[in-house]
Amino acid sequence: MGWLKSLYHWTLLQAEKPRALGLLFAVSFAESSFFPIPPDTLLAPIVLARRAWWWLAASICTLGSVLGGIFGYLIGKFAFNAIGVPLLALLGKEDSLVAFEQTFNAYGWQLIFLAGFTPIPYKVFTIASGAFDIALMVFIVASVVSRGGRFFLVAGIVAILGPIAKPLIEKYFGWFTLLAGLIIVAGALAYTALH
Repeated sequence: MGWLKSLYHWTLLQAEKPRALGLLFAVSFAESSFFPIPPDTLLAPIVLARRAWWWLAASICTLGSVLGGIFGYLIGKFAFNAIGVPLLALLGKEDSLVAFEQTFNAYGWQLIFLAGFTPIPYKVFTIASGAFDIALMVFIVASVVSRGGRFFLVAGIVAILGPIAKPLIEKYFGWFTLLAGLIIVAGALAYTALH
């Protein structure tokens, strides 16, 4: 996986270039359907370089990610066997699809939300959502809330903490977002059960 490490370092170097926001959009779009590097790796350095633009960078990241998620959804809906299955196999995520199919009927939008907010591979859920005919509006709303929540959280932390935020995010982000996502989903389930 040396190519993956090289790609990661290349992505970090792009944060310092003038085209960084355009590249952030492209990486966010691609990561939601096929690209292996999460956009947070580019978002954090961009915010460090221009802290006053944290909200703009988070907005661009969210927009790119949601549009990329819709693209992944369309792959799943209209080209699952031709493109979706080989793509998931290339990413080593074909087993994730079986787990998704078995649990989605029980948890619905909560799984999309959790995948969008946490380090769980979101691209698996975008493609699978289309393949299993999840309602497009449910998918879009869950994606906007979860991806926006994740990227605004990252950008806000980096903007507030500055340079000390980057190593903390790299080390603990997975656990932090997983816990936060589970708390939000549990709260939504509790609210639904009480009403």
